[in-house]
Amino acid sequence: MKMDNWPDQVRRLCDILGIAHPIVQAPMAGGPSTPELVAAVSNAGGLGSLGAGYLSPEDLDGDIKKVKTLTNKPFAVNLFVPPEAVTDTPSDELLNRLKNFSDELDVQMPALTDGTPVISFDEQLQVILDNHVPVFSFTFGVPESRHFEELHRKDIAVIGTATCVEEGVMLEKAGCTVVTAQGIEAGGHRGSFGANEDIPMIGSMSLIPQLVDRLSIPVLASGGIMDGRGMAAALALGASGVQLGTAFMGCEEACVPGVWLDALINSKDTSTVLTKAFTGKYARGIKNKFVEGMSGLEEQVPEYPAQHYLTKALRAAAKSKSNPDFMSLWAGQSSPFIKRTTAKELVENLISETGEVILKLTEEF
Repeated sequence: MKMDNWPDQVRRLCDILGIAHPIVQAPMAGGPSTPELVAAVSNAGGLGSLGAGYLSPEDLDGDIKKVKTLTNKPFAVNLFVPPEAVTDTPSDELLNRLKNFSDELDVQMPALTDGTPVISFDEQLQVILDNHVPVFSFTFGVPESRHFEELHRKDIAVIGTATCVEEGVMLEKAGCTVVTAQGIEAGGHRGSFGANEDIPMIGSMSLIPQLVDRLSIPVLASGGIMDGRGMAAALALGASGVQLGTAFMGCEEACVPGVWLDALINSKDTSTVLTKAFTGKYARGIKNKFVEGMSGLEEQVPEYPAQHYLTKALRAAAKSKSNPDFMSLWAGQSSPFIKRTTAKELVENLISETGEVILKLTEEF
């Protein structure tokens, strides 16, 4: 489809982000969203996103500079809003279970006696500001007003993640330029941060139109979208564009270990579950030995970043040994649709498929 044929809300989003196509590659921290993937998506006309939540300011600066050597198009950098101080202590039962898993992989489990290492959000954000990154996105909360002031002063577009209407309203009020509606189908971490006692479990079909009706800023649809059918459906619900994560994990430019990719390719509709066992925050991934082994202990899991720190060495060892039993195999509910391709081909196919779906519906009606 040509830009002239897109609905007004789509053209508005593309103008705000400086992109040709209303497609955003989800920021996938921890490896998948490499500088090469980010640049390839942006070069194809979408918005590539660097998942930088776990990166030190020095590593973040290096990755941003690498992206800039590969593209002159707009791209985004995503950070985690820091949590409030975590005071809960892991139970002995939980620690013993984690130690048994660590012993199985012959890895030393870290202790929390010295506290978990903390990466400075302010320092990370300053790197983004200094490098004049065109788009900043975040999840897990709402940055302080001073952060928004600094970003707006630099004319940086800001995207926040909402998993319910309440969160979307908070994000618009805080100063976001765009809000991502993250349905429960989405892979990886939930972006929930509102006052709800439990994480919102709202599907994309319900969440997208409710947010569109409540907000005056563009809404990105995220969760379960893998092809033109999903993209067309999201636009029909009023979304201004789409954000895909799992679909881009099949791209050659992504850094996804072979056993993880195999798990995605061989997955089925019931393969994924929500779990907080890996990091202390709920995330959707493919069920494996670790998830099953932590069943019944989730209420004892300390909040992020404590649990993330406790399992970090275990996950790293599993990755190095190509052992999927103890890896966090993040995936969305539509993972069976994943294909091996390139970022350019994926973006082009999404656009052509969406046009075909819309044209077919128009002709039939």
